[in-house]
Amino acid sequence: MGQPRPHRFHRGHILLWAAVLALIVTGCVVATRPAAIARAAAFTHPGVSDTRQSLDFVRQRIDAGAEPWKSAFAQLKASPLASLDRTPKPRADVQCGSRSKPDIGCTDERTDALAAYSDALMAYLTGNDAYAVKAAGIMDAWATTITKHSLSNAPLQTGWAGVSWARAGELVRATSKSWPAAKQARFATMLREVYLPTLLKGSHANGNWELIMTDAAAGISVFLDDRASYDTAVKTWRGRVPAYVYLGSDGPLPKAAPGMPDDRDKLIKYWYGQTKFVDGLAQETCRDFGHTGWGLVAASHVAETAKLQGGPDLFGEMRDRVVAALEFHAQYDLGAAVPSWLCGGKVNKGVGPVLETAYNRYHNQLGVPMPKTAALLARTRPAGTDNHFLAWETLTHGDNPRA
Repeated sequence: MGQPRPHRFHRGHILLWAAVLALIVTGCVVATRPAAIARAAAFTHPGVSDTRQSLDFVRQRIDAGAEPWKSAFAQLKASPLASLDRTPKPRADVQCGSRSKPDIGCTDERTDALAAYSDALMAYLTGNDAYAVKAAGIMDAWATTITKHSLSNAPLQTGWAGVSWARAGELVRATSKSWPAAKQARFATMLREVYLPTLLKGSHANGNWELIMTDAAAGISVFLDDRASYDTAVKTWRGRVPAYVYLGSDGPLPKAAPGMPDDRDKLIKYWYGQTKFVDGLAQETCRDFGHTGWGLVAASHVAETAKLQGGPDLFGEMRDRVVAALEFHAQYDLGAAVPSWLCGGKVNKGVGPVLETAYNRYHNQLGVPMPKTAALLARTRPAGTDNHFLAWETLTHGDNPRA
């Protein structure tokens, strides 16, 4: 018998099979691409600072008359920020110089953003939708007006206001039907065009600037379902937090932030002349505790947002640094003598209302000992607002197992 005749592929056969294969591959890509995009863009809403579960817990504790929630809620309810009579004061160009001088719309913008968030909380905790309507009105007033931030404090101002805008927008959109879709879209455009580009660009300034801006960028990215911008914010956080709080494992000198000078003399100048470095010392400790507290709480906010969004575990990544920093600064706020090697023997105390989020995560949920922070919390609760970007964190995060 003869050998089987080899099959011959003509050029037409090859082209036909190539076309079939291309259709199969293309079909697979087309079929899987939307699902892949959906997975990449999927965020939990509300998922910036607050969730339904965490606020449901707060509402239950308020109804039971339990502390610290009872006092914290009374503080919110009595605040002018939560007034239904508030009239927003938007500006097209918010002009903020160093130390807010000049202040042309700066305080108005920050407090209106805080008011929108305060109203959003009141709406959920009381069930009175008039507060959601008020929050939506404040947000729309600014969305139809502002076009830019100007002067030297513009990056930080964008962060201060952006943190509260993101929280307010997330909560109202997810829990109320009183915000028309067209106005939501207008607010989203404001965040995307007026805030996010500045926030993602960074500041190359003191650590509290970059961390507050990153806090705002992460929250706004969640509101916008913008995964790429969110990932950029996380990357910035990972570069900045290790450069903001010192640990002995860093070596004899602190880590340099990305894009910042790393030689000894410039690092020491950047750390306000401090030459001895110990666990928990922060880049702005010798400036003052207030700015240091802002940097620490902004870092905690980003970690909280990441936790609510299913990762990465930023709380785990910064645990040793932030626990050490809170304990280090709390001891001096509690009255410990300041050693001569620390900031020349003199510090400007007062970390502010910055303890709740990190303490709740590390001590209450993970069991990390933080005795000095606990003692300081007992003296300072309930945490109110700093009129910049912090508001009502004893109410929302104090001893909250669902936060």
